[in-house]
Amino acid sequence: MPLADELLRLAVAAGATVTTAESCTGGMVAAAITDVAGSSSVFERGFVTYSNQAKVEMLGVSPATLEAHGAVSEDVAREMALGALAAAQADVAVSISGIAGPGGSEFKPEGRVCFGLATAQGVQTTTIEFGALGRANVRTAARDEALTLLVAALSKL
Repeated sequence: MPLADELLRLAVAAGATVTTAESCTGGMVAAAITDVAGSSSVFERGFVTYSNQAKVEMLGVSPATLEAHGAVSEDVAREMALGALAAAQADVAVSISGIAGPGGSEFKPEGRVCFGLATAQGVQTTTIEFGALGRANVRTAARDEALTLLVAALSKL
């Protein structure tokens, strides 16, 4: 996977470590990173927090934020990224929470994925509407976007 190879190269060059906080991708980003030989020098741990309770317990996401905005929101993605950054003591953290499908609702359609990217300089969030591509395709697209976000952040270090 070229994105993960580039991530490893940039992280090593910067002396940086990365971590992941994943919900709808279920560890796909961490798997992509650890598929690359030598990744242990930049990746120590990732978090798969599929349930709201896991988000609260493992990443410190506020129950009030979950109640007010729902798991698929930039607010939750922000707290997930910051929680992972702190828990892993990493330099860069990416978070993902979305609706891979099938399903969704009028207000949160299938294919909506929220991302967070946290560094010591702060956190940025974004939402991408991938559309009803099917579960596997939404998850793959979300994985690739998360890797792209990490590569972009590492290229600025």
